[in-house]
Amino acid sequence: MTELNKTAEWAALASHWSEVEPLQMRDLFRENPERSEQMSIRQCGILLDYSKNRATQKTLNLLLGLANAADVDGWRRRMFAGERINNTENRAVLHVALRNRSNRPIWFDGEDVMPGVNEALNKMESFSNDVRSGQWKGFTGKAITDVVNIGIGGSNLGPLMACEALKHYQDPKLRLHFVSNVDSTHLLETVKGLNPETTLFIVASKTFTTQETLTNALTARAWLLDTLTDEKAVARHFVAVSTNAEQVTKFGIDTDNMFEFWDWVGGRYSLWSAIGLPIAIAIGMSGFYEMLQGAHEMDEHFLHADLSENMPVIMALLGIWYVDFAQARTQAILPYDQYLRYLPDYLQQADMESNGKRVTRFGRPVEYATGPVIWGTAGTDGQHAFYQLIHQGTQMIPCDFIIPINSHNESGDHQQILFANCLAQTEALMKGKTRKEARQEMEAAGLDAEQIVDLLPHKIFPGNKPTNTLLIDRVTPGRLGSLIALYEHKIFVQGAIWRVNSFDQWGVELGKQLAGVILEELLDEEKSNSHDASTQGLISYYRHHRKK
Repeated sequence: MTELNKTAEWAALASHWSEVEPLQMRDLFRENPERSEQMSIRQCGILLDYSKNRATQKTLNLLLGLANAADVDGWRRRMFAGERINNTENRAVLHVALRNRSNRPIWFDGEDVMPGVNEALNKMESFSNDVRSGQWKGFTGKAITDVVNIGIGGSNLGPLMACEALKHYQDPKLRLHFVSNVDSTHLLETVKGLNPETTLFIVASKTFTTQETLTNALTARAWLLDTLTDEKAVARHFVAVSTNAEQVTKFGIDTDNMFEFWDWVGGRYSLWSAIGLPIAIAIGMSGFYEMLQGAHEMDEHFLHADLSENMPVIMALLGIWYVDFAQARTQAILPYDQYLRYLPDYLQQADMESNGKRVTRFGRPVEYATGPVIWGTAGTDGQHAFYQLIHQGTQMIPCDFIIPINSHNESGDHQQILFANCLAQTEALMKGKTRKEARQEMEAAGLDAEQIVDLLPHKIFPGNKPTNTLLIDRVTPGRLGSLIALYEHKIFVQGAIWRVNSFDQWGVELGKQLAGVILEELLDEEKSNSHDASTQGLISYYRHHRKK
């Protein structure tokens, strides 16, 4: 098979960048008054305006040619058909089955997975209803007031992001907390002030052997028993999202309160499964079903829409355009909504763990960039932090601006000010400020000629900075589901084109293995392993200062 960067489609795009690079988006808008309408897609309650990109119709046609050469259509159909597209782990990739609200059969190894999915959802519904209604009682007979989710990675970021995003819909009688960092401060500061009699812990670990999660869970168990003293209390205050019944039982959790999921659910795609139990408890199972429905609607759009009118595909292709042909190395996710403040963190894992790969599906080294660095923060906070670099720095940083039209917390003109700031940033990044405009502005302000000469270089904004703008009516469970699924499929398309496996994460393993070796030495000074001089010196320094 011809290497991706040796194909005719790749060569055409590389050549085309030299045509597009000198173009100014200002001119493109002036030459085509219909540009915004032509470069917008409306689906699932989301408007994507991608007209403020350094791209022409020819660019899009060439990118679509690359997508066709990479068989994006075939890959999306193979995923939905339950084929084992995660080739390094010999697994299917069927998170779409978890939100298949049409309930049509989805087959894996000759078996329809939907009955099992529905059974798991029914179990989540029953349990979350019991907790929310107060029917589930703690060991001393008191209703639950606080739920602490203990997980890491996808078992933490997904539920955390969604619970914060949908906070408006939460039951005020229940408080949700999330612990992930093995730093004991995270757990101990979280439980400080909580009542063990009314606290429920959800331990989310597929294998129930994840070091960080189990360390935190055991400390939480000790905290609980320090007050309740009876080992039987564990079964009323701990439930598990896991597949390891033996270890769950050993911990003291009743396996009737163990919520399972499947090997074809990757960690960073797992919030749609029982990993989403904290979301169901927070907003109710009806809200969780709405979230699944919103994601399903985006799945249907992604699966059936022509690539040229397909929202995830267009976003993916523009990302590849910048990463591989404009040499952009990062992308900023900028939600203008406080509820979405954890969305950049969530997408950071979803994207970078999926496509941060150095070899293709076939094990060959890649010869082109994959997986941009994803970063960002919510709202106007970012404007007073890092936007300076985006506007006048030396790097091109494509940005996604995400904003709801309506707020759940309307107060005066707050939402209008927020919306104005969001649109102003996209316009400013596109238009910039020319030398002539900067001079005229300073002359109008009454600056003398010498001041103008000194300040002029600092007042110029190059503009021509690419952005996507995504508008949603309001952050609801359904619209959040659609938004998350949009980015999931965007990441999938990019992985398919880059020929990487977007569903494994071997890069996480090496550090874990070495951490186990070093931990033995920190706990037992008699043990010694061969390390480089730096690591050995740091171990020695730690031992010396821990003694003090």
